[in-house]
Amino acid sequence: MPRMLDVSEDVRAEIGDEEAERLLAGDNAPGSYDCTSCRTPGDSEQERTSTVLFVGEETAVLAFAHASCIPSQVVQVAEEQLQGAVRSITGEEPAGGPEQAVLGITSGLVLIEGDLHPALVVEPTVPIARPGSGGSSDEFLPLLIEQGFVPVTDMGRLPSVLPGWSVLLAMGQLHAVLQPGTGGSGSVSWWQAHQPLQVTEGWRAAANKSQRVLVFAVPVGVIGQQPREDLLRDALEKAAADGRLVAAAMPLAGT
Repeated sequence: MPRMLDVSEDVRAEIGDEEAERLLAGDNAPGSYDCTSCRTPGDSEQERTSTVLFVGEETAVLAFAHASCIPSQVVQVAEEQLQGAVRSITGEEPAGGPEQAVLGITSGLVLIEGDLHPALVVEPTVPIARPGSGGSSDEFLPLLIEQGFVPVTDMGRLPSVLPGWSVLLAMGQLHAVLQPGTGGSGSVSWWQAHQPLQVTEGWRAAANKSQRVLVFAVPVGVIGQQPREDLLRDALEKAAADGRLVAAAMPLAGT
């Protein structure tokens, strides 16, 4: 079934006419998707949908967004950011065009040691493979552990601070999670909002009070979209019990 897709000329130039026509015909486009801008569900059969192509030095990622959120466009991002979010492509483009993957982030408050702490939960949309491995297994958590994240077995204990990482908040909106650059080059974006994400007043107040944000990460399909913070906490508890949760505390950058 044809999709209600917008494919800009810039995106078409990158992916080629043949791939663009396949998308418009519905061959390679998803029906439902999580908007890469506002992170809420969308349906390309029912509403105008933008194709958004994230391009690094070597990797391209095709994502989808509500047309009311952002127009179809090509977004240049750091290769490191893409490699942290997509299954590695070993010298070949996968059938059907660029791999589609996004790091989804959910914000919420979690109660630990008697205090409410601002938290972010990171969950990719596809399994993440180690660069060059061929994509045979999900290496998202091992890769994060190598970066300094710590496995969580008890949600009642605060994770330790991860040096060099921070969470960027500006004008009360979430903009990015920053990691140390290579070779002492300062901070680079590990995750970046393509449109600043709103957080609740309670979340922002807790972040300003503690000046730290707890960042939890899980493999694809572990948490999903949880409509309430108590359900999010339950899902985190289960992920910890299953050995599928890592975390780190990060200083708050901005206000």
